[in-house]
Amino acid sequence: MTDIQSLQQEWPLPSRPRPVVIIGAGGIVNDAHLPAYKKAGFFVQGVYDLDTERAKGTAAQWGIGRVYETLEQAVSETGVVFDLALPPSAVMGVLDALPDGAVVLIQKPMGKDLAQARAIVAVCQRKKLLAAINHQLRFAPYMLAVRDAIGRGCLGSVSDVEMQLNVADPWHLFPFLETMERVEIQVHSIHYLDLIRSLLGDPVGVYALTIADARYPRLKSTRSSIILNYGSKTRVCLSLNHNYAHGEKGQSAMFKFEGTDGVIWVQLGVMLDYPEGRPDTVQVKLRGQDWKNLALTGSWFPDAFIGPMSNLQRFSSGEDPALLTNVHDVLRTMVLVEAAYVSSASGGTPLCA
Repeated sequence: MTDIQSLQQEWPLPSRPRPVVIIGAGGIVNDAHLPAYKKAGFFVQGVYDLDTERAKGTAAQWGIGRVYETLEQAVSETGVVFDLALPPSAVMGVLDALPDGAVVLIQKPMGKDLAQARAIVAVCQRKKLLAAINHQLRFAPYMLAVRDAIGRGCLGSVSDVEMQLNVADPWHLFPFLETMERVEIQVHSIHYLDLIRSLLGDPVGVYALTIADARYPRLKSTRSSIILNYGSKTRVCLSLNHNYAHGEKGQSAMFKFEGTDGVIWVQLGVMLDYPEGRPDTVQVKLRGQDWKNLALTGSWFPDAFIGPMSNLQRFSSGEDPALLTNVHDVLRTMVLVEAAYVSSASGGTPLCA
């Protein structure tokens, strides 16, 4: 009988961590990367941003010893991990500037579309970069627990995976989204698609529709419905609405992982009243056992951001046998995202006359 409190919730830290050089000092760095690295004990050697004053502010806030005046100064460091916290359009230029053989963690998504993702893989291959993508939801404590439960066979054969999101996102915090042709799936639901395929493998197909909302005319899409085809024995569907406008009652941010021998419900608290959030909850029912609550050791923000950096560093030193979010694996996530957009554009099967 499995003790659910024994499920894995943390990725092991590297025994001899490399210093980190951060390129990009935007909100995600200050809200997630740096709090996570401080908690893990990673030493941040320096920070660079096109806006030097912003980099100086980040350095002062987090006690970072060096602010690089130029990209050339930043990429001249040796024996470090480069942490690229950049929009997709800026990634290629920085990858080209890195020294050959560098170790680098790249912000998701891996490009603005599949073509750019393939170009990123190509430059990583050409320069022999040891590169991973920061798909950190895989490493959130509750998702590590789900992965461990599935791996141990606690749920039996996974038969049903469902994501339901009804939240009121503060779009004013993300003005850059107004310039993007692809928003909801490319920027947000990619987290869930990447997580699911990391647990179940690649689906054979996808049915999707992603649409806008008249209340937010500057945003190309804020709502999506996605079904992943895993054959006749496993149902996977996602229903995502970022514009729920009726208060706390009725809000939801829930993942369900159901199998022949049990079920896990995960509430993603950060998505409720973002960015303040609500508590995460994990409820587990295994065959022959009562419902139990998993006591969590952390959350998506900032704890999940420790995982990709730890895995990359441990893989580079030989401590981990696999680099989970390597660029070749994440390319398959980008293939899935592209297929979802193709499906949405098709409009579905028309009704006969």
